[in-house]
Amino acid sequence: MENETDNAMLEASFDLATRIDEAESAIGTLRSDVDEVKARLDRVSRAASRPLLDGGQASPEVKGFVDGYLRRGSETQVKSINGAAPGDGGYAVPREIDAAIARHLQDISPIRAIAQVVQVGSAGYRKLITRGGTSSGWVSETAGRPETGTPGFAEIAPPFGELYANPAASQAMLDDAAFDLEGWLASEIGQEFARAEGAAFISGSGVDQPKGFLNGPKAEEGDATRSFGTLQFVKSGEAGGFSELAEVTLIDLVHTLKAGYRQGACWVMNSATLAKIRKLKTSDGAFLWQPGLVEGQPDRLLGYPVVEAEDMPDVAAGTFPIAFGNFKAGYLIAERSATQILRDPFTNKPFVHFYATKRVGGQLLDSAAIKLLKIAA
Repeated sequence: MENETDNAMLEASFDLATRIDEAESAIGTLRSDVDEVKARLDRVSRAASRPLLDGGQASPEVKGFVDGYLRRGSETQVKSINGAAPGDGGYAVPREIDAAIARHLQDISPIRAIAQVVQVGSAGYRKLITRGGTSSGWVSETAGRPETGTPGFAEIAPPFGELYANPAASQAMLDDAAFDLEGWLASEIGQEFARAEGAAFISGSGVDQPKGFLNGPKAEEGDATRSFGTLQFVKSGEAGGFSELAEVTLIDLVHTLKAGYRQGACWVMNSATLAKIRKLKTSDGAFLWQPGLVEGQPDRLLGYPVVEAEDMPDVAAGTFPIAFGNFKAGYLIAERSATQILRDPFTNKPFVHFYATKRVGGQLLDSAAIKLLKIAA
């Protein structure tokens, strides 16, 4: 009898120990789950506290595109978003992200900031412009109206090319909810696009890319005799640089531009050329270059703002290092508004590449609106 009691007590103690072990295991699992939930809530809280692209609530379109496609590669979620149909090897980004890319381009790309930019719905764009305006005449109140001369027309069809960027991020960065993916992507794409198009708008060949305003015929003849599409230049007076009469040369260059175009005109040159221009003085010892007196206002040369474009050529014999004109009237940039993005997690594991493309074209619009300075005797 005593042995049976001892066995019962021993079994009860084993059962109690087993229950204690199971309870401790369950508590440990619960603590792990609580810690994981806390970590997720912390990441979500940090992500919610960062500023959004448009300064307000993220739209369902942006949230679905960023969290669904960019972070996890869920094409099904992207296809369910209205207007995000695949095309050109990628998906059209939501308008908020596309607007952020456009803001970066406007801030970084110097020619885009001063040229005429139009949005097109297809890869081609054509525009008819008149050469010399429409003829007119004077008549009395009761006299007949004879037919006037027909104006000449020219067709502008800027060559297009596909601009692309291919930034990469690690999967760990994408998994972190606090990582501002949309802001990072807009910045990376905007900087790469601006670098590439900045060179094309100035000296692009026109073959699978915009045609730069410097890549075309040039002549010394004035607007009345020069052929359409040919830019007028003024010589510097010195074979290798600026002459002692540089002030007079620059004034002549300003006034080769018609008065109507001088409203809104600016200088375009690179930093090395600007350094030389800043050292030029008038006959009474005053500097031609004038710093901006108010923060945010551009520096000025002979009263006109100066735009620094690093892709302009340096001062050397036979080059055209300075342009002066009204680029809103003189140069046309045409682009498809939607940027396409293709997520590529396979090419360079463990990094995820975002292959972004955009169709952009450009061409000289009005050859009377831009003038050049040529380094020549």
